[in-house]
Amino acid sequence: MTGRETVAKVVEARGFQNFIIAVIVFNAVTLGLETSTRMLAEYGPLLHAVDYIALTIFVLELCAKFYAYRAKFFRDPWNIFDLLVVGIAVIPTTGPFAVLRALRVLRVLRLISVVPSMRKVVTGLLAAIPGMASIAALLALIIFVAGVMATKLFGAISPENFGDLGTSLFTLFQVMTGEAWPDIAKEIMKEAPMAWVFFVVYILVSSFAVLNLFIAVVVSGMEDELRQDIREEEAKQAETQAMANKEILDELRALRAEVAELSALRQR
Repeated sequence: MTGRETVAKVVEARGFQNFIIAVIVFNAVTLGLETSTRMLAEYGPLLHAVDYIALTIFVLELCAKFYAYRAKFFRDPWNIFDLLVVGIAVIPTTGPFAVLRALRVLRVLRLISVVPSMRKVVTGLLAAIPGMASIAALLALIIFVAGVMATKLFGAISPENFGDLGTSLFTLFQVMTGEAWPDIAKEIMKEAPMAWVFFVVYILVSSFAVLNLFIAVVVSGMEDELRQDIREEEAKQAETQAMANKEILDELRALRAEVAELSALRQR
């Protein structure tokens, strides 16, 4: 086994992955503690030292992966993700780059690339983006049409909520989330008693119908990802079974040859 193969075996080992997960979680705790003024005043040097140790471990891990995989390192999107997240933390945080110090917390996102179940969820979300984009465009169209209608219908009654198109769009987005829409509706219904029809229909279409489509598309994307994993696992099992069958057949052939040789010797 070559040195690269040995390093690859180490970084892919379950124990090593668990160690990296523990470092990420511990680093997340220290970064959270750094937000406390009291903790920073009492244990600031220790927290900074732990942070640098964690960063060093992440850099060494990436170097080991790059040494083991070479050009294949960049073929895995998760390796590129890890490289970007860790690379941001390596940039000096002094002078004009001081603002980047707050981005160190992005290292916690490495849990996504290390934990397989999280990877599957993110992959499913990414697979659902095309469908989500279409639904987002549909939702934007509904909000725009409703915004124009609301501006014309309720602009004079409640100018602070529907005085112009921009204000109406923001108000309708707020209504879609269910935030304070009864108060807005009751205020308008004092002068337009039938305004409830507009709000009820809008909420039913935007919240219960369109937003549920988002959930359906995401679930569908995750199911596709799960089916792909099942197919890959079945292919691996079939390959393993085929190799086992081949070994059994080879052993049977060898036994037959030995039996034939013994029979020939007895006949002599």
